[in-house]
Amino acid sequence: MGTFKTTAKECAFMAVFVALLIASQFILSAIPGIELVTMLFISYSCAMGSKRGMLCATAFSLLRQFIFGALPTVLILYLIYYNLLTFTFGKIGKNLNIKLKNVILIVILACAFTALFTLLDDIITPLYNGYSPKATKLYFYASLPVMSSQVICTAISSACLFVPFFKVFKGVKKPLDY
Repeated sequence: MGTFKTTAKECAFMAVFVALLIASQFILSAIPGIELVTMLFISYSCAMGSKRGMLCATAFSLLRQFIFGALPTVLILYLIYYNLLTFTFGKIGKNLNIKLKNVILIVILACAFTALFTLLDDIITPLYNGYSPKATKLYFYASLPVMSSQVICTAISSACLFVPFFKVFKGVKKPLDY
């Protein structure tokens, strides 16, 4: 196993990927529950590995604060969730063969992680803001419809787009690893 070196070419590619993430989130932000960030992160991390995925996850989590506003709860949620997501899928992707059963597993895990995103928010936001038990319960119930649409969106986008994006990122990885 080679060492992980960050070259200027690799930094530039990661910067473009983070810009793609921010652009996709910005463009789809007007439609509740519709997003492509999860699918982009899982395909990128499976192809490029945990370290690269986590670097991009951290950069994305910090930079998006400039566009959508600096909210401490969102920053905490994003730093925890996206680093956990990219770490997990980076490890899964090490020996991933593109077979139907593996893609189905990826889609199921992506949906589970999408639900986890909302559940983490249902813990972090009430704790940070000091919600009462009743307000915490109401916050949880209010999050379920959006979580449902996010899980459906993740299932569709991962099923349709994971393989092509994984192949593109895998192709880009070869020159970066020289």
